[in-house]
Amino acid sequence: MFQMLDDLIDPADHLALDEAVLVKESAEADRSQPWEILRVWEFARPVVVAGRSSRIRDEIDVDYCESMEIPILRRCTGGASIVAGPGCLMYSVVLDHACHDGLRKIDAAHHYVMARVLAAVQRQVPAANLQGICDLTWRNRKCSGNSLRVTRDRILYHGTVLYDFDLTMLSRCLLNAPRQPDYRAGRGHDAFVTNVPLDSRKLRQHLAETFEVRGRLDAGALHVEIMTLRKQRYDLHQWHYRIE
Repeated sequence: MFQMLDDLIDPADHLALDEAVLVKESAEADRSQPWEILRVWEFARPVVVAGRSSRIRDEIDVDYCESMEIPILRRCTGGASIVAGPGCLMYSVVLDHACHDGLRKIDAAHHYVMARVLAAVQRQVPAANLQGICDLTWRNRKCSGNSLRVTRDRILYHGTVLYDFDLTMLSRCLLNAPRQPDYRAGRGHDAFVTNVPLDSRKLRQHLAETFEVRGRLDAGALHVEIMTLRKQRYDLHQWHYRIE
């Protein structure tokens, strides 16, 4: 697996890069090595990211976000809307079905990725756990969520790890989650979500080790693909607000 390095600032670039890595043509990749990528990063400022099928006004306080100039974007993967920014570590994993054919099954994909994310987090926080379908928790409170997309050739699995995030942003930007795991027990955002006490720099290293990273790639090599996807989707209001 390769670790992809980037110096992106614009939130839309990050979303476009995730999709660009996922859909990169197999013929363009070096097939002597599987096209498998780990990217660990953070948004430079607060941003709300809706799932591919999220109903914006059912999940997000649009008026508040617009009044505070917090961008509302839509990603290419499923799941519910999230708030991210500084203090929320993001990870993106692209896996090749040629090496992991069983990961076409969603449950298997969750198990494969989250077992490794959990192992990385537990090197600093041994009490971290998995609950619900695929939530990472600490002291029965959620500190990490994720989403995925499966294509013919690959799977994109990405998520969050909250370590020093302004948690008040959750109740300000988000409405009630449309789907809730049983262990949430009706708790609001403030009582359900927490930061997990860890060093994000060490977590980056531990994620690279658990996913067995063996090389480095520069995201700049996908600049053309990123710009194309921005023109097609991520620069368009009608993409982000297409389901209100």
